[in-house]
Amino acid sequence: MNLRYKKSDLRFKHPFTISKGTKTHQPALLVELEFFGIYGYGEAPAITYYNIPVEKMIADIEAKKKLIEKFSFTEPERYWHYLHHLLPDNPFLVCALDMAGWDIYGKMKRKQLYQLWNADISKNPLTDITIGIDTIENMVSKMKETPWPIYKIKLGTSEDIHIIEELRKHTNSVFRIDANAAWKAEEALEKIKVFKELNVEFIEQPLAKDDWEGMKFLYKNSPLPLIADESCVSEHDVEKCNGHFHGINIKLTKCSGITPALRMIKNGRSLGMKVMVGCMNESSIGTAAIAQLLPMLDYVDMDGPLLLAEDVAKGVQFDYGKIIYGDGYGLGITVEKF
Repeated sequence: MNLRYKKSDLRFKHPFTISKGTKTHQPALLVELEFFGIYGYGEAPAITYYNIPVEKMIADIEAKKKLIEKFSFTEPERYWHYLHHLLPDNPFLVCALDMAGWDIYGKMKRKQLYQLWNADISKNPLTDITIGIDTIENMVSKMKETPWPIYKIKLGTSEDIHIIEELRKHTNSVFRIDANAAWKAEEALEKIKVFKELNVEFIEQPLAKDDWEGMKFLYKNSPLPLIADESCVSEHDVEKCNGHFHGINIKLTKCSGITPALRMIKNGRSLGMKVMVGCMNESSIGTAAIAQLLPMLDYVDMDGPLLLAEDVAKGVQFDYGKIIYGDGYGLGITVEKF
């Protein structure tokens, strides 16, 4: 195989704020694998609080490029296992390469991935769209800018209840709340009781990722379902979340790709948990990978391209929350060659 890569630094339409901070651009590494004239593409956004910047991904590529390229590719699962051992400290880079491997494999088989998996897309869940923390006036303005059936509202301020009460005055759409680990257990329970009355569907990551005692208390008392995000990074975390959360939110970048995500979905289902896949503000490359998993999910958050002012590929399109697949095989995307 031949590997090419480049850094992407995509600008948001609006500054994007969560409880951990604000950013105006999404840095990411884009990869292109070429295998006997078939091109596969992958993406890994860099997230500051996971300490894997694009520069580290590039450094690891340069250190291991010949080994990454020398693998005799037959199927993506075998490639993932090889990469997992070759790059044990960089799940983000493994994700991008795994994604590209799956793109190649689908093109070899002349099918999109969901077709390879014999998945029924007729009942795919709708995606939400995210409203980041801002002034209430700006948050309302963002909702009106993009009318949508489901909004994911970022919280983690002293005004959380007031924010949701005010936003609710402007739409009957479903709300999902993501606190990004900003609350304490008793505080969370009081807020959740109010949110229950405001047509909130579920709460994502209310407490710190390692506050398992707090989550056990909240799990027993919360009137709304609780979905793990920061507490469910890799496939080894799924069973740990059982009995503390009602569901898991899988991020392809964090768990190291499509291959382990498939195992996490299966494991979560076996434990009776709800399964969600979320995005990390990916372009249409990473978003198309999420789209392939839609038939296996209860919930999805794949609004990355909707939040960006520009994109690097063409693939899935959005129709009021419904996902329309792009043409072609593999991930179903069109990317200009690097």
